[in-house]
Amino acid sequence: MTDWTGKQVVMIGAARQGLALSRYLAQKGAKVILNDRREDSLLADAKQELADLDITWVTGAHPLEILDGADLVCLSGGVSLDLSLVLEAESRGIPLSNDSQIFLEEAPCPVIGITGSAGKSTTTALVGEIARLHYEMRKPNNRAWVGGNIGNPLIQHLDEMQEGDIAVMELSSFQLEIMTKSPHIAVILNLTPNHLDRHKTMAAYTSAKAHILTHQGPDDIAILNRDDIQSRKIYNEVKGRLITFGLNEPYNKQDATFQKRDKLYLRASGQIAKIIKTDQISLPGTHNLYNVLAAIAISAAASFSMQALYEGIVQFKGIAHRLEFVREWGGAEWYNDSIATTPERSMAAINAFDQPIVLLAGGRDKDLPWEKFADLVHQKVDHLVLFGECADLIDHAVGEAIPNQRPYTIDRCDGLEEAVQKAAERVEPGDVVLLSPGGTSFDEFIDFEERGKRFTQWVKELT
Repeated sequence: MTDWTGKQVVMIGAARQGLALSRYLAQKGAKVILNDRREDSLLADAKQELADLDITWVTGAHPLEILDGADLVCLSGGVSLDLSLVLEAESRGIPLSNDSQIFLEEAPCPVIGITGSAGKSTTTALVGEIARLHYEMRKPNNRAWVGGNIGNPLIQHLDEMQEGDIAVMELSSFQLEIMTKSPHIAVILNLTPNHLDRHKTMAAYTSAKAHILTHQGPDDIAILNRDDIQSRKIYNEVKGRLITFGLNEPYNKQDATFQKRDKLYLRASGQIAKIIKTDQISLPGTHNLYNVLAAIAISAAASFSMQALYEGIVQFKGIAHRLEFVREWGGAEWYNDSIATTPERSMAAINAFDQPIVLLAGGRDKDLPWEKFADLVHQKVDHLVLFGECADLIDHAVGEAIPNQRPYTIDRCDGLEEAVQKAAERVEPGDVVLLSPGGTSFDEFIDFEERGKRFTQWVKELT
């Protein structure tokens, strides 16, 4: 493991990842300068969290002089590579890193890395549940760890991990774009436009995601979606074993998972095994069928037992803020899908239901197209309730309500709480009320989790 004693590290960003990495490095003897553009008054909780450590805080700006004598610069996920401080570090030849990179370099056990434009949190959580069951059944002295871009940064558990453990790690494009080490099992679920406000072009975004494969070797395993056009384009970057997943059985004899007559199958090393019937899967929607097919492929790559695989899928009920049932009110079912921060993820949520839909959409835009979303709204959404910064953008894409055509009404609200009240006015028995924003939460909330919690709170307060 790296000897951090006396190393001078500049950590940019005092969010979840930055705080976890700062603690780890300071405990290992590094001299940590934690820099955040926010003023001290907004960082009281963060400072209190690290009050027991000798960390130098520089807040309110990103002064270039903090790079003097730096051995390493680490970035929280939300920090752009275009930041002047980052550009200056690169010009001085100071290497860049982040919590995920350092974790992969130091981890004593195999790592499963999962990324993609959609479904990575659900798939990571599902694989984590399967892994937990496998270790309880087969290796009770070891355990599975789940984290990364979902839940807790795994760097904070590094000292607890053993060689016989396994880590299941969600990775974002922000984390991957600077990484120089790949996980043993690397998964790309799909590649569709996302975060173009950060990456600018689809090519740059795809390149960041494909980084998860770049540093694999012949003994590593890649898992890719064969039904996804963009994913198929990077097959040639696979250096080790390839397992694909998709709805239809592939014509060749490659290792793969697929659906056939309402059952999911795994083909590996020339053998085919039936895994589960589709009606035993609790997660709704075709997009979740892909997540389960990916989880089966991952489990095969990691040699998880068939019993753990089956029981993990049957028991898994989803994750918070992803098509999460809140309550029944007004004769309708209310669902929290706050984690849907792209138009495509909202479309997947809409397609998961056959009932009439009251849709709450909005938030902050990521410079993504809304035309296909608008087309689906015209097909399936009875009432559209818009809120947040991108309400105008969505309203323009959908167009004016036309009598006797969906959406029958389009309402504009200043914020999410008002949108909940408006949805309560529109709802009828038999409807589904769906918060699936399509935009990020940063115009009104800290993150999608806070947005989902407040939505849940306001829905439960309806009387």
